[in-house]
Amino acid sequence: MSQSRDDETPAGPALRLMACDAEDLAVLSAHLQDAILRVGDMVYQPRERRFILLLKRFDWLKSAGGAPQRALAGLHFENVRKTSLRGFRQDRPDDLLSLLNIEFIPGEAPSGVARLVFSGGCVLQLEVECLEARMADLGPHWPVRHAPGHGG
Repeated sequence: MSQSRDDETPAGPALRLMACDAEDLAVLSAHLQDAILRVGDMVYQPRERRFILLLKRFDWLKSAGGAPQRALAGLHFENVRKTSLRGFRQDRPDDLLSLLNIEFIPGEAPSGVARLVFSGGCVLQLEVECLEARMADLGPHWPVRHAPGHGG
């Protein structure tokens, strides 16, 4: 009988990343580029000062050598003081968003703004006391028909 560790999926090790500065966040952003999510799959927990997103990330690394794949992933930001959004509405939970980029805009150290940019000009800004973001795959990968396109 085979055993799998808690940090493995049937397809292999689960991706787990943590970002504590802008460079780390750029790496995390690259792995989440073209992730899709429903507006209803994000929540702000003000008492815990946490913002959570559930995404279907496109796995660029696994897809480079074979069929396109996605994986369910969780992303959360800690130390969130305030949130703001532009281009989408929380009262439309089934609307889909496609993540393009995540960046950190420094403020008075160590605070700043984590800025999540989605297609169609949609933006989510998280004012943070200090940057602490974590992302982890939550299940197995599954095949998809097409890789996201970036026409130029």
